[in-house]
Amino acid sequence: MLGGGGLVAANVYATASESTSGENRTNQVLASGAATIDCPDVGSELAAVPDGAKTQVDKELALLDKQIAEAYQRLQSSAEAIKQDAAFADNSIMNPLKDKRAAAIDRIVAAIDAVGDRPEGLDAFAPCILRASGNQDEPANGQDGEENGEGQGDNGNADDAGNADNQDGQDQGDGQDQGDQQGGNGGQTGNGPVVADFADIKSVQPNVPKPSAQDGASKGSFTTSCGVNAEGLFNSDNIIAAPGVTNGAHHFHDYVGNQSNDAFASDEDLTNAETSCANEGDKSSYYWPVVRLQNGTDEKDAASPGGGIEGNAGEIVTPKQVTLNFVGSPRGEVTAMPKLLRIITGDAKSFVNGPANANASWSCTGFENRQLKDKYPLCPQGSDVVRTFKFQSCWDGRNIDSANHRTHMAFADANGACAGDFRAIPQLVQRIVYDIDAPSVADGGKTKPLFAVDSFPEQLHKPVTDHGDFVNVFDEALMAEMVDCINEGRKCDSADGGNGGGNGGGGNGGGGGGEEPTKPPTTPAPDPTGDNDQPATEQPGGGEQSDDPADNGDENAPEPTVSSTQETEAAGGADKGKNDAQPKADTSPSAVKSDAAGSADGSDAAGAVPGPEPSDAGGLAEPQTVTGGLADTGTSLWPAAAGGLLVIAGFVLLRRIASRSK
Repeated sequence: MLGGGGLVAANVYATASESTSGENRTNQVLASGAATIDCPDVGSELAAVPDGAKTQVDKELALLDKQIAEAYQRLQSSAEAIKQDAAFADNSIMNPLKDKRAAAIDRIVAAIDAVGDRPEGLDAFAPCILRASGNQDEPANGQDGEENGEGQGDNGNADDAGNADNQDGQDQGDGQDQGDQQGGNGGQTGNGPVVADFADIKSVQPNVPKPSAQDGASKGSFTTSCGVNAEGLFNSDNIIAAPGVTNGAHHFHDYVGNQSNDAFASDEDLTNAETSCANEGDKSSYYWPVVRLQNGTDEKDAASPGGGIEGNAGEIVTPKQVTLNFVGSPRGEVTAMPKLLRIITGDAKSFVNGPANANASWSCTGFENRQLKDKYPLCPQGSDVVRTFKFQSCWDGRNIDSANHRTHMAFADANGACAGDFRAIPQLVQRIVYDIDAPSVADGGKTKPLFAVDSFPEQLHKPVTDHGDFVNVFDEALMAEMVDCINEGRKCDSADGGNGGGNGGGGNGGGGGGEEPTKPPTTPAPDPTGDNDQPATEQPGGGEQSDDPADNGDENAPEPTVSSTQETEAAGGADKGKNDAQPKADTSPSAVKSDAAGSADGSDAAGAVPGPEPSDAGGLAEPQTVTGGLADTGTSLWPAAAGGLLVIAGFVLLRRIASRSK
């Protein structure tokens, strides 16, 4: 398979011709549902497609994805037939898939050939293989069932340390037995996740380097607040990878920012759309696969393409916090992004393509100097799940997209430099926090459910497939302010009109985002392991690294921000006055509404929480918010004013009495 990228792809056909026992083993793997379909990625090979062929090529590439999804569903539903007939998978699934792919690839070649140079060698991409998923009860073909962890070390994950003890001593066999109970590969619909997809974050060694900025670095940051998708804007389209194709993603996305993003949105539609961002100058689209709890809940998409019928099932979790931060380059100044620039980071097909383009990181608040690429984190009590995306920050200076949606963008090298004539642009760093309890891995998620991102069905909801998408729809003036802010080393918040110099960060629920109030902090339970290894922010002075948990070891990464409700409480809480930052009034509609509700009965209980969570505190001075609506302000000011007038009148009266006595 092309683009293997380091993953060990166990071909379940490998032993089929060696012996009867091998054939039986192959059928057992197929019938158990512990296999998936691995097809070479045609789209990644198309570095250039003429404009005249682009629409046809995009539709054919989307059709290739649909063909794989349908073949995988057929494979899942054919367990009995495969048990009875060893040739069934070949004759009824894989060979027809090859023929369909060959026809689609021929149409791609013809479309390009009609207006440009004929691509060569694409016909070799038609055949697919069946491969063991790694989720089966017993390792197949001598594999150890950990192929998803292979090849990850070169991503800097220290996964050997993170996965060596299998969830703090949890026997991996327990999870795989449970996988059978859940339906083959586990999960609510039988195609993942499984217990082996999780790792205890405390067993991962710190693995995030802290690069040093060079002279001339652009050290500023620019935060935009676009909410948490509390309104539930979802679809299974992908306007970047599959424009004009309904259900082109085969999984659902959360959307914040631009409110008109679907497969058929034109550039004009995006430019004229409403936005959930606090600053209406940011109509950019930020989207990522939803996270679901495998708790048996049927969402509205349970019987829809992209949803339950394609293996994406369970309760969709609304993020607790979303931070969208743009940072500079450690080597020099950044230049403005072009309008409608498209960037995809990560690879939705990394489980079969290999980790070469995998880029999402998973961690827990208080432990963000420990990052996972191919495992979901098991977070200790009081700590939240965090997924982080650092987008490509080098642009070719010409194109807003490319045929494979990658070659017009690149990551900086280890020293922060852009290669060739690529130029540095502001780097989007996306941090999404979820209030999710650690799953009960001992019983396969029965007591506390497993969780996973949505994925293409054959990708089995593996964490390595996580990815993020961005379309730049900043207006030119606000983009210019962003660039100036970053290059001048300031920290700016778009909610303040882009002006900076203060703490930046701002609230994450502004601009119609409607972030839900966060829960009160939970005091971590005694550590059953006896090593007293709690989140670093909860143990000042302890043995844990005390790096700011939100900067991920990178001085240019986003600072943690708190919601408006947290800021309100912080202003009136016991720690008021310990912070050197000046109070900053929050005049957003959501803040005024919250304050008015709190003052109606003479209390500020509505919408307020007892300060930031321990894992989010980080020891940083946060901007504080003046509490009280207009009614509260009046009741405070008028008595004070009346008292002042009485004092003045008293002074006047005393002076008159004194003058008469003379």
